Amino acid sequence: MSTIKKRKVSSEGSKEFTGIKLKAPATYAAGLKAVKVALDHAFKEMGVTKSFKGLAQMNQKEGFDCPGCAWPDPEKPSKVAEYCENGAKALAEEATNEKVDRDFFAKYSVEEISQWTDYKIGKSGRITEPMILRPGKIHYEPINWNEAYQEIAKHLKALDHPDEAIFYTSGRSSNEAAFLYGVFIRAFGTHNMPDCSNMCHESSGVALSETLGIGKGSVKLEDFDKAEVVMVMGQNPGTNHPRMLSALQKCKENGGSVISINPLAEAGLIRFKNPQEIKGVLQGGEAITDIHLQVKINQDIAVMKVILKRLLALDKLKKNVFDHDFIAKYTDGYDAFVEHIEQFNEDSLIAQSGVSSDDIQKVVNLLEKKDKIIICWAMGLTQHKNGVENIKECVNLLLLKGSLGKEGAGTCPVRGHSNVQGDRSVGIVHHANPVFNEALKKEFGFEAPTKGGYDVVECIEAMHKEKAKIFMALGGNFVSAASDTTYTAEALQKCDLTINVSTKLNRNHTVAGKTSIILPTLGRSEFDERDGKQRFFTVENSMGVVHRSKGLLKPASGNLKSEPEIIGGIADAYFKGKHPVNWKAYGENYEMIRTSLANVLTDYKGLEEKSKGSGFYLRNNVRNLDFSKLPNGKAQFSNNSLPNHNLNKDEFLLMTIRSHDQFNTTIYGLDDRYRGIYNERRIVLINKKDMERLNLKKLDVVHIISNYDHKERKALNFLIIPYNIPQGNLASYFPETNVLIPYNQFADKSNTPISKSVKVTLEKVN
Repeated sequence: MSTIKKRKVSSEGSKEFTGIKLKAPATYAAGLKAVKVALDHAFKEMGVTKSFKGLAQMNQKEGFDCPGCAWPDPEKPSKVAEYCENGAKALAEEATNEKVDRDFFAKYSVEEISQWTDYKIGKSGRITEPMILRPGKIHYEPINWNEAYQEIAKHLKALDHPDEAIFYTSGRSSNEAAFLYGVFIRAFGTHNMPDCSNMCHESSGVALSETLGIGKGSVKLEDFDKAEVVMVMGQNPGTNHPRMLSALQKCKENGGSVISINPLAEAGLIRFKNPQEIKGVLQGGEAITDIHLQVKINQDIAVMKVILKRLLALDKLKKNVFDHDFIAKYTDGYDAFVEHIEQFNEDSLIAQSGVSSDDIQKVVNLLEKKDKIIICWAMGLTQHKNGVENIKECVNLLLLKGSLGKEGAGTCPVRGHSNVQGDRSVGIVHHANPVFNEALKKEFGFEAPTKGGYDVVECIEAMHKEKAKIFMALGGNFVSAASDTTYTAEALQKCDLTINVSTKLNRNHTVAGKTSIILPTLGRSEFDERDGKQRFFTVENSMGVVHRSKGLLKPASGNLKSEPEIIGGIADAYFKGKHPVNWKAYGENYEMIRTSLANVLTDYKGLEEKSKGSGFYLRNNVRNLDFSKLPNGKAQFSNNSLPNHNLNKDEFLLMTIRSHDQFNTTIYGLDDRYRGIYNERRIVLINKKDMERLNLKKLDVVHIISNYDHKERKALNFLIIPYNIPQGNLASYFPETNVLIPYNQFADKSNTPISKSVKVTLEKVN
């Protein structure tokens, strides 16, 4: 019996340094520099003509939605340049002129490609035709579409049970693709639908669902114009959601205040130079943050409890600090919450938070008289063991102040990928929903499974234990995005088949199953037509607006298919006409998908027409103060515990962060301009006093080590950078440090990995 030779691939790539240069951290974001960097990047990747054509239509009403973040477009007519520096980079990456074709794969083996950095792999270009990596081989070979579909169908049919297949979804897909994908997966017989939300905002969804009855935010973009206070927590808008800075600027111009709570003082929250305004080009721009609380990593609850205790004391004296009418009418659990808060010692909370009493008092003085409060947050709150409770503590403040269901107030989880929220809204969930299943049966005529499936953490373990044998990814770079890189890579390599629906080459294509198939798809910016008629998709932004997205650029290859076509092709090959759904027809006709989507989910009634122009808002019970689905029909106060990391004397708490030259796992370049770090990614930010304690000097080389459950994990070769970060805390880029995050350490209830609070030690390299 012959043994298939195992491929020698790297799950992390090169650990060589690239020539670091350091400058002082920036004191503002955007400005003319951002315009220049954006255009330089676009021209290099796409050329001048294609760049101007694409940028002119991005985020426009009859154009295409930015393939980057999910920040919403204004309801009023968009500006000529309704995009940011990183949005321009996202377009350039997707619409690059570089190609990955059969000659590329004949020249480079997966073993060689895997030794490259994620940056170099991503810069290889667009995949132009379907490819297959056969068992024991190290080079991908071309395969035609029909053969690829039949190969996938053969593997699916060979499974002992549908639960042995896993179907992952990235946020870049459209509503139409995600809905059809979810229908096929359920028709196949499983709820194994892990989603990129599991790794980021799952904690938000759980916390908001349990306290307010909906797993998404409640504010509209226009609420920022009317807000008296915006609190930005665990978030770096200047890099991750730069268009949000315009909303914060509007808040300031209208008399509002901004509070930032974060371990790092990020440039975008210091000052914003709006490149579309005179004062942003020729003058100093707008100071954004009024009060910055430099909290220690994952001590947000400690800070919030001090704020809440002091507000409670003021309310007892003045009787008008809290909105007691709102509390009595719309909330449940107030008395127990007050009793809970009063148990904590204020001095201990302040010491634990790392924030000064005086700075916290400034926040209390501001909040005392305000009730139009928006709280925004991102991964800095969600990716901890207590991520769900972090969000619930924010909700407590809003409930006390009656800051829900009114203009200028509410919850604002700021999503990453541009349709990650839409995926969830149209049915990409690993839980079984009897109401949704019944609607599918009525529309399509089949019984969906009644058992729930795997989330991201569970699917990695299932593959590693060989309980799952097929992994399909609708977009994304799973091995680089997930925690515990080595363990995740081992899990994928144990699969009989891995399938990636992709636009560009990424590490997931090299860390592959015994057989691996790449199915190249159209990018969001590309012209999509059938029978001479242009087709459009719909997407949902971070604030629940559903609208059209219609590409216009020439596709990178004539051999690309849209995601619905690919899903329909796989389903058609699997069922071979023996199923009530005409999969091929659905894959080709997006109007059919939208009609069925509206029949299954009534919020989408009239989708075909309502998605025009600025689109339409999905229903949101919090905006209407309808909490009828919650216990006693009311919003819920919650009593949340303080985090306890039990650090040893030599241990630090590490948070993974993005550089300014990346979006998720896509690396645009090697510069983190706002933090003053150029031409290098293998760095670790550390407080100067901690450097002195460990006898470390600037640019010393260290290994970063985590040790959970007696298993040591190492991230090799990182340069020490002194930085303004709380003592005992470290920061370093992902995906390079994802290798340190144990797959089995995650948030309670949400299973979101602890990417922002990993216990580590440093080992100096001599």
